Amino acid sequence: MRKRLWLWVPLALFAFFAGLAGYMLTQEKEQFVASTMIGQPLPDFALPAAFNGLPGASKADFADGKPRLLNIWASWCLPCIAEAPQLEALQKQGVDIVGIAIRDRPEDVANFLGRYGNPYSRIGSDTISEVQLAIGSSGVPETFVIDGKGIIRHQHIGDIRPEDIPTLLAELEKAR
Repeated sequence: MRKRLWLWVPLALFAFFAGLAGYMLTQEKEQFVASTMIGQPLPDFALPAAFNGLPGASKADFADGKPRLLNIWASWCLPCIAEAPQLEALQKQGVDIVGIAIRDRPEDVANFLGRYGNPYSRIGSDTISEVQLAIGSSGVPETFVIDGKGIIRHQHIGDIRPEDIPTLLAELEKAR
C-alpha cells in the first residue's frame, strides 16, 4: 500500500506546479517599466553627428527652456520604421525631436532617413550605446520627453503609435 502511494507523488507534484504556472499566467501584469531616470537630469553627453546632414546631439541642446523629444532609434530597428510616420506627424505639429542613432553607420542612417523621412533637428551617433544606457533606455525605439532644463519628464517604451501622439503632446505641454 505504501509503495503504491509513492507512485502518486510525482503526479501530485506535477499537478501542483502546473496549477501554479496556470495561476501565474492568469494574473494581471504590469506592462510599463518605470524608469528610475524620470525626474532626473540628462547625463552629460556630446555625440558626434550620425551623418553629414544634421548636427550631433548633446546635453546642452536640452537646456534652452524649450521641451523636446529625445528619440532613441536605429536604422536596423523594424519598430523604428513603424514609428516613422508618427514622428513626422509630431514634427509637423511643431515638436522638436532630437534623435540618437544606436550602433549605426552614417550611410545606414542616411538611407533610413531618405526612405522613411527625417523628423529630427539633430541626430547624435551613439556607437557603443553609452548614452542610451546612461538615460535608462533598454532598447529601440524609445522616446523621452525632456523639459527645457534638461530633466527627463516622461518615457515612452517601444514604437510610437497614432494613439500615443496625444499622450506625448500632453506630456510636452506639462513639461513647459
